[in-house]
Amino acid sequence: MTSEPDDANASFASLGLRPELLGVLSDLGYEEPTPIQSATIPVLIEGRDLLGQAATGTGKTAAFALPILEHLAAGDRGKSPTSLVLVPTRELALQVSQAFHGYGRAQGARLVAVYGGAPARHQVDALRRGVDVVVATPGRALDLSARGALVLDSIRTLVLDEADEMLDMGFIEDIESIIALTPTSRQTVLFSATMPKRIDKLASKHLRDPQRISI
Repeated sequence: MTSEPDDANASFASLGLRPELLGVLSDLGYEEPTPIQSATIPVLIEGRDLLGQAATGTGKTAAFALPILEHLAAGDRGKSPTSLVLVPTRELALQVSQAFHGYGRAQGARLVAVYGGAPARHQVDALRRGVDVVVATPGRALDLSARGALVLDSIRTLVLDEADEMLDMGFIEDIESIIALTPTSRQTVLFSATMPKRIDKLASKHLRDPQRISI
């Protein structure tokens, strides 16, 4: 099923977000959701898999970050992450992680960005202190998993952001290996600016009856 946003008058409150998130969005000056946010946030809060076509700059980071934060449990959440976001580059890992920090501050959300080109030791230490959401490049995620520092057996939501770029960079084998380490019961979310056949193939293999949304 493919859908396109048609509600230009949606508000963040109408999307089903908790008061803490609404308060943070108001403080950040977010007045109303973008089309991708209006279309995807309710679907992801429901727990459905999603295949979204959206370019950078459409607000897709908040579109998947806010539902992840909506599902964060109160109190002690343990040390293992419950959400993993895979991105193609270090720069995007830092950008997405900063967005999560901003949106999740009222909930005390614990975020770690892991990527190559930086010492792994600091990333390992951060993971071992406990984390809710990991934003990672595929190679470093697989490396830290092999070391036993990144535990993926509690992942409830897996996001593949800019999937076409990750495939262009040759990450498909790493992505497949990472997916195999996560529970089959997870929610899987795939965003891509383009939808070549190999993206459809990846989605068909790993997403369950996904909602398809195109912006």
